[in-house]
Amino acid sequence: MKPLEGIRVLDIATYIAAPYCATIMAEFGAEVIKVEMPGVGDPCRRLGSVTEAGDTLVWLSEARNKKSVTLNLKDPKGQEMLKQLVAKCDVLCENFRPGTLERWNLGWDVLSAINPKLVMLRVSGYGQTGPYREKPGFGRIGNAFGGISFLAGDPDRPPATPGSATLADYMSGLYGALGVVMALRSAEATGVGQQVDIGLYEPIFRILDELAPAYDKFGFIRQRMGAPTVNVCPHSHYPTKDDRWVAIACTNDKIYARLAGLMGHADVAGEGRYGTIQKREADRAGVDGMVTDWTMSHTQKEVVALCEEAEVPCGIVAAIDEIFEDPQYAARENIVRVQDPRAGEIAVANVVPRLTGTPGSVDTLGPALGANNQEIYGALLGLNDGEIEGLANEGVI
Repeated sequence: MKPLEGIRVLDIATYIAAPYCATIMAEFGAEVIKVEMPGVGDPCRRLGSVTEAGDTLVWLSEARNKKSVTLNLKDPKGQEMLKQLVAKCDVLCENFRPGTLERWNLGWDVLSAINPKLVMLRVSGYGQTGPYREKPGFGRIGNAFGGISFLAGDPDRPPATPGSATLADYMSGLYGALGVVMALRSAEATGVGQQVDIGLYEPIFRILDELAPAYDKFGFIRQRMGAPTVNVCPHSHYPTKDDRWVAIACTNDKIYARLAGLMGHADVAGEGRYGTIQKREADRAGVDGMVTDWTMSHTQKEVVALCEEAEVPCGIVAAIDEIFEDPQYAARENIVRVQDPRAGEIAVANVVPRLTGTPGSVDTLGPALGANNQEIYGALLGLNDGEIEGLANEGVI
């Protein structure tokens, strides 16, 4: 038995942020009903590389383990049907602009009156309160407003995308899942549900280590540093002679002394010119240049092996081809291949976190639009075939 079996989730959101919360819950056993616009579907179906199924790889991967129904939430009949579904569900995930559901008579006051134990995840650009609440937001805006984009990139270049423009979306979904599970536990104890309110920028701001206290206490405004890291050196990415990259992290003077000896420069450690973190910070270019000269004289595998022998933290800066070839990824089964009836075999990232007793799984990839209309509206809401066909003809489903 998976830990969330018996929990039913309504996912009426689009793209990635709130839907990712529902995906995590589906991986661990929750029944997730994905509600999409009739004939159109979630825009995520068209985001990314298109497959022979007509849907993209993003959709197939991120709508995993979900059931799809179509429902027009702008139609009064559709709104009433959603209320019927809410009465039979534990969680609702949405990421419309604040006020949208209220205009459709589907706000928290209405839905919680129908189901007092309902937990409602609400992800928006800036959250449900504050002067920016009605502004639109996407992952790139969340990254920018949250403070991480300002730090991404080289000092002499414009702010860069921190890995992916969707980082804020995934982080919001992850924090959303944590919030929903905590709210469910509270609802079980008290009989009263609640809203989980997340602005896209908030999880990004939360992970910026000492950025806020360092500014508040010392007035320090951290700038872009490229690959290096504030407070420690050498702690960066370094090229190798086979056109690959390694990450080396010397977080204290003892580790640096081991690296210096490995590079044949033991004299600069200890009492030498780079023996303390403060001395290395004062000449980052010199320290990083010395490390680069050394890594460039070896292949990536040689650098990693030498560092491991010397107990210097080092790893490859993995491109996706290296990830697919890496024995650690294989041993941990971080990539899982799933057979999809519409698109064939697809390799996707496996479930995180790893539970030893009740692990999650990827059972199905993103479904076809409306694939579960008959099951949900027939078995769950009790509509007969004629009623379902009539609603389809009216464009309600």
